[in-house]
Formats: sequence, structure tokens, C-alpha cells
Amino acid sequence: MAARTAALLAAVVLLVSPWSVGADCGCGSTSREGGTPEDHIPHQNTAFKYSREANEQRDGMVLLPSGVFTMGTDNPGIPPDGEGPARQVHIASFYMDVYEVSNAEFEKFVEAIHYTTEAENYGDSFVFEGLLSEEIKSKIHQAVAAAPWWLPVKRANWRHPEGPDSDISDRMDHPVVHVSWNDAFAYCTWAGKRLPTEAEWEYACRGGLENRLFPWGNVLEPKGQHYANVWQGNFPNTNTGEDGYVKTSPVKAFPANGYGLYNMVGNVWEWTADWWTTQHSPDQAHNPKGPSFGKDKVKKGGSYMCHKSYCYRYRCAARSQNTLESSASNLGFRCAADAK
Repeated sequence: MAARTAALLAAVVLLVSPWSVGADCGCGSTSREGGTPEDHIPHQNTAFKYSREANEQRDGMVLLPSGVFTMGTDNPGIPPDGEGPARQVHIASFYMDVYEVSNAEFEKFVEAIHYTTEAENYGDSFVFEGLLSEEIKSKIHQAVAAAPWWLPVKRANWRHPEGPDSDISDRMDHPVVHVSWNDAFAYCTWAGKRLPTEAEWEYACRGGLENRLFPWGNVLEPKGQHYANVWQGNFPNTNTGEDGYVKTSPVKAFPANGYGLYNMVGNVWEWTADWWTTQHSPDQAHNPKGPSFGKDKVKKGGSYMCHKSYCYRYRCAARSQNTLESSASNLGFRCAADAK
């Protein structure tokens, strides 16, 4: 156990960006070592507004229309992350979960097939130090030098997000966390769905808007209203919780975007199907799926730990990565499905 934890801590340190200290090891969470490969219409969505009449729904999903959008940006918030260049991407119609997968939904999956997550199998997972009880912290004698707010907590998992003295009894409508890419893939397969590609995820995040920072526009808090669960205050010392939450929020919290999708940024990071790369062609693409192999998987959306001062990743174009086995207290997912 000690050797494996030391390897994980080393992996976290390697993720620290020289461009922004703490950028990848903060809201970007942590990585476990390992991972194996798994076997012209004008953009019409600006005027598309979600309604029960306009969108077909299926099992908590919404059918997004086909279209063309600008993926990425030529003004990256975090250049080393490979947010650019901006490029035109054609997307076929597909279904997307309206909400992040909740604890209640994940529990049904676990009970149906007696599934055990990788965090449970490994025996620990990473948790933000500010959420831990003093009793739990007193038993931890390791930390990440470059990101001391991330601590390896024994018996931290989806049922016990902040360690064995916590539970989800009052958070069944919150997004499930401490799920690895492999866990998310297993859930989506069981549900007859799949993980979205990075292009699909970003298309869905933008909600029909072109060249905007957030799913709702360019202003983080329009007219003083909070539209996402992110960090307020001085990271990592003080989260004022001005948006109502200091950790995860319910999957239905905050206004939906133009496609009727909730919490596309903030709350928890969301896994995608794509392997990680920072090299992107500026040419137009049709339903891109990323590289054919790799070590890390792309995650999108940022989390409740993101703050502009060090982790400006709660933008649609922002991105980060983790290995397939990685899990943390700010990492979840939602599913997609092909249009029939």
C-alpha cells in the first residue's frame, strides 16, 4: 500500500504545470499510474432554446441537434492544456444526460451488478484537505509537495466522499465522485449509453452559443447571479461558499444552458471518451474522436475547487486529464448516446 501511494503522489507532482503552479494538481485532481487502451449547414443552434416540445427526451437525456461549432479557442486561459487552436467541428445529433450521474443513480448500478469501484479496490482515493475532519487528517502523514491540499485518504470512495466518517445519505441527488474512467465506462455500458467524446461534450457545454467562455455567456455571474458551483474566496485557504456550496451541489442546481443541460461547468469534472493530446489540427473535422491510443483520458468542465487565480478551467474550452484508474473527490461524469 505504501509503495502504491508513493507512486500516486509522484504522479501528482508530475502533473504540476510550470505555467501555473497548482494548475493541474488542484482543481484538476490527481492521477494514478497505469492505463491501457480500450479494445455544410450554418450553425443553427444560437436560436435553439430548450423546451419539452423542442427536444426529444429519453431516460433523463436530451437529443441535441446536429450542427457546426467552434471548438477550442485562440485565447487560451491555460496555454499548456492545448485549448487551441479554434477550429470548426461538425457534430451529428446525439443524446446527452441532462444531469451528472448522481449518487442515487450510481447506487442502482452498483446494486444491480454488485460493482466495486477502483477506489474501493485500491483502498484509498484523494480528497481535498479542506473537506476532511481533524480525526481523518491526524492519521495522514503523506501529502503532495506541489499540492498539499490533496491527501490520500484510506477508505475514501463514492459512498464515503471525505473518508470513512462521511457518507452520502443527504447527498443522493449530488453527483457521484471518486469514480475512475473505468468506473464511468462500466456504468455507461450498463446503462446502454457511452461516454461523450470531447467534441460532443464541448458542443453540449456551449448550449448553442458561439465563442463564449461559459455555457451562458462571457460573464461569470450575470447580474450577480451564480450559474455554477466554483470556488469563491482565496484558494486553497478560504471558500466563502457564496454560490451556496463549498463542495458538490445537487445535479439540478443552477440554471440550465440553452440545451437544457445542468452543471456543464463547475461542480465536478466530467470524464470524456477521448485520449489526451495537446496537438489539434486547425482543419474542419466531422465528429472527431481524438487519438486512437494514449495514457490519459480527457476530462472537462472544472469543479467546485476551480478558481480563476490558479485553475481557470470552468470554461467550455478548458480541459485537463487523468489516467484511467484515477479518482478524487471532485471527479464524476455524465453519459451520452447515439441518436437512433
